[in-house]
Amino acid sequence: MSLLAPPLALYVHFPWCVRKCPYCDFNSHAVGGELPAEAYLAALAGDLEQQAGGAAGREITSVFLGGGTPSLFSPQQIGAVLAHARGVLRFAADVEVTLEANPGTIERGAFSDYRAAGVNRVSLGAQSFDSGALQRLGRIHAADDTRRAAEELHAAGLVNFNLDLMYALPGQSAAAAEADVRAALALAPAHLSHYQLTLEPGTLFGARPPAGLPDEDAALEMLQRCQARLAAAGFEHYEVSAYAPPGRRCRHNLNYWCFGDYLGIGAGAHGKITDAAHGRIVRTARAREPRRYLAEVAAGPPAAQAIAPADQAFEFMMNALRLREGFERAQFESRTALAWPAVAATLERARADGLLQCAGESWRTTPLGERFLNDLLQRFLP
Repeated sequence: MSLLAPPLALYVHFPWCVRKCPYCDFNSHAVGGELPAEAYLAALAGDLEQQAGGAAGREITSVFLGGGTPSLFSPQQIGAVLAHARGVLRFAADVEVTLEANPGTIERGAFSDYRAAGVNRVSLGAQSFDSGALQRLGRIHAADDTRRAAEELHAAGLVNFNLDLMYALPGQSAAAAEADVRAALALAPAHLSHYQLTLEPGTLFGARPPAGLPDEDAALEMLQRCQARLAAAGFEHYEVSAYAPPGRRCRHNLNYWCFGDYLGIGAGAHGKITDAAHGRIVRTARAREPRRYLAEVAAGPPAAQAIAPADQAFEFMMNALRLREGFERAQFESRTALAWPAVAATLERARADGLLQCAGESWRTTPLGERFLNDLLQRFLP
C-alpha cells in the first residue's frame, strides 16, 4: 500500500498556569514570578521555522493554542504568533483557530480582542458549576466566572466555543453531574467535552486520591444520565468524550482521531508528519520543561523518528476507535500503508467478542467496546 498525506494541523503549546490542578497530567507549570513571554514567543517563532519544512507547502486546516493556559498571553501576543504562522505556512481560507482559556484568567472584554487577533473558536475549562466541586478540584475560578466568560464570548461573536466538564467527582451524585450539564447547556455552547475524572500517575490526586470518589456503577449512571440530557438538547455523541450539534464538531481534534498530521511547536509539543515520498510516518517531540525547551530550540530542529510499522496499527486504532462512527478500511490502508491482513484477524476476534461491529468496510465500537475501550485497544499492541 502507498501512503497518502492526510490533512495537516498546527498545535502550539503554552506551558504555564496560574496554579497546577491536582488532577492534571498535561505539561503545565505554575507561574513563578514573571512570565518569560518574550523569550518564549521568540522560541515559538524559531521552532515553527525549523519545522515548517515538514509541511512542504501543505494547507493548515486547523490551529490549536493549548496548554497550560494560553489566555495568560495577551491578545496581541497571540495575534503575533498567528501572524507569524500565516507568514510561514499556508492557512486554509476557513481555518479553525482554537484558544484554550481558563475562566479565571480572562479579563472582561478580552475575547473580542482575541477574535480580532485571529481566534475563531474557544475552549473554556469550566469543569463544574458546583462551588464545592471546583474547590476540591483545585480550580481558581468560580461558576459565575464561567457564566461571565460565556456571556463575553457571545458578545464578542465567538459563538463557536466548547465547555470542558468533568464527572465522577469526589462526593458527586448523579443528580449533581446532570445539573452540571444543564448549567453548561444554559450557556449555549457549540460543543461540550464531558469526561470522567481519572487518577493519573504523577499527579497529586494520583499519589493521594481524594475521598468520596464514586464507584464504577455510580460513574456509569452519571454518564448515562448526562448523555441522555445532551441528546435531548441536540448534541450528537460523536467521540468518546465529545458532543456537538450537527456542523459543530471540533475539526482539530477530528484530525487527531482520523490519524491526520500535525506540526507541534512549544514546550512538550509532539508532531506527526506523513512522509509519503519515503513511505514512512515520523514523530517529533520537544522538551517539556520550558527552560530546556528554550535551549533546545536554540540548538536546532527536533529529531524526527519514524513510527515502526508494528506500532502504526495500534496508534491508528488508539485514535480512530474513539470515534463513534469508527473508520473505513480504505482510510486505514492509506494512512498507515499497512496491508489489511495486519489487523483483519484482530478485528474479527474483537467482533466475535462483541467489542466491534462492521457494516461493509466500516468498523466501529459497540456499546460494550466503547465501555471497555482500553481493553480493546490492547489487542492491537505489537
